[in-house]
Amino acid sequence: MDPELEHFNLLHPSTSTTITTTTIPEPPSPSGRRKICSDCSRPNPVCLCHALPVNPIETTTHLVILQHPHEAQHKLSTTPILTKCLLNATTLIGRRLRPGLSTLLDQSPSAIYLFPPTHSSPAVNISHLKPSDLVHSKEKNLVLIAFDGTWKHATEMVKASEVFLSRFAKRVCLDFDEKVSGGSIYDSELILRKEPILGFVSTMEAVARALRVLEPNGFEIESKLIGILMETVRLQASYLKPMKPRPKLLKKKVKEKEKD
Repeated sequence: MDPELEHFNLLHPSTSTTITTTTIPEPPSPSGRRKICSDCSRPNPVCLCHALPVNPIETTTHLVILQHPHEAQHKLSTTPILTKCLLNATTLIGRRLRPGLSTLLDQSPSAIYLFPPTHSSPAVNISHLKPSDLVHSKEKNLVLIAFDGTWKHATEMVKASEVFLSRFAKRVCLDFDEKVSGGSIYDSELILRKEPILGFVSTMEAVARALRVLEPNGFEIESKLIGILMETVRLQASYLKPMKPRPKLLKKKVKEKEKD
């Protein structure tokens, strides 16, 4: 049987680039389909139930994730795991945020959305913010908005959503240095290679890092989420083959160094 091609998505704060990995398929069940855990919705060999919190983690921040329709089909997306871990988390499937899509967002709450800055749309480093400064006087909770999709899709989603978001949300980014080569907790010869920019992380890791800043017990929440994410990677490792870095990224990086 030919190996399946799976996608593991890395995000530059709430954005993603698609990493294609070759997955060794597990033996089929008698019915011809893989058995799926009814609790965590993952194939039995990579069941995450033992790692998920017994009770979803409570946060003062309400998380809203806009997930691209294509991303919703990816079996290794970290968004479903996030919604099982966090009590106040909502996933919206679509290509842009607009009126009528979310009752919560239609109320123009105090909100921030994660995405790297551009020349036309600057972003504030989330580490420089105080949650108390972002919440309106009549409100208690902050809304954190993240975009889940490939880098191309996420960019399009943010651009298409900016008019709506400009009414109530501030654009923020995580700490990263574009001049530094590196990756995320996914760095592994077994699974993924390093990305060209340090800030490229999965949706789950980006949200975990953001909650570390936004929540009173942020370090504890981040530690729990990252632990679950690392367990996900560990389980998946036995089904993935090593991969070489993408030639296009390497060539681009070499050209940039030559210019410097």
